[in-house]
Amino acid sequence: MKTIAVSGKGGTGKTTLAALIIHWIKENRTQSILAVDADSNVNLNDLLGVPIKDTVGAIREEMRKSVNNIPGGMTKQQFLEYKIQSSLVESPDFDLIAMGRPEGPGCYCYANNLLREILQALGENYEFVVIDNEAGMEHLSRRTTQTIDYLLIVSDPSPRGVHAAGRISNILEELDTRVKKKYLILNRVQNQPSEAVSCAIEEAGLTLLEAIPEDPALLTMDRNGNPVSSASEEFPAYRAVSHFMDKLKL
Repeated sequence: MKTIAVSGKGGTGKTTLAALIIHWIKENRTQSILAVDADSNVNLNDLLGVPIKDTVGAIREEMRKSVNNIPGGMTKQQFLEYKIQSSLVESPDFDLIAMGRPEGPGCYCYANNLLREILQALGENYEFVVIDNEAGMEHLSRRTTQTIDYLLIVSDPSPRGVHAAGRISNILEELDTRVKKKYLILNRVQNQPSEAVSCAIEEAGLTLLEAIPEDPALLTMDRNGNPVSSASEEFPAYRAVSHFMDKLKL
């Protein structure tokens, strides 16, 4: 199993990148794929063109409100695991599970714990696991045996954005996270990264894997609400994804 995690602050295009990676694996590899939307702002399914049945957070909230309505012969934990397994979206090309954010105090940490357990249980059934994360990745950082083969931190092509990516990288070093390799992805780049950006990358101690160009075709696709399955080598952004996926030798 290979695990690819995509992180970055909001607005950098990390969810689109995660979807393009999943699309590339589907087009270029025959292995099974588990897509994980670990961002509380659930929208990876829209880019992949599939509906979600439920989220881990919503299931947790439902359980909290109906704790006395558990079917006979099942413990609360068994029923919770059954509901989460049932929320898995299965498609011919990949499976998808979404975290979401539940209502109520204290629930988010519990949902984080659940997601870690789910990934440990489900991940072994797939050759690839691609995770769209929130910036800090706290849900995978503590008390987990989950190993991330490649962490891709996405930034806009500005010194300020690169510094934010560096802070994400530093946070992960302080936490109990098992990351084999970390790379920076610059997104929506016009021409080449500026000298100031290159200096910021060096100062942050990051390794640039790819500079993905601004892609009008991808923006049009997104505005029209079309899934990334329509992306091809004619899309500059998709060509860049193909380039760095080949470099990773997955």
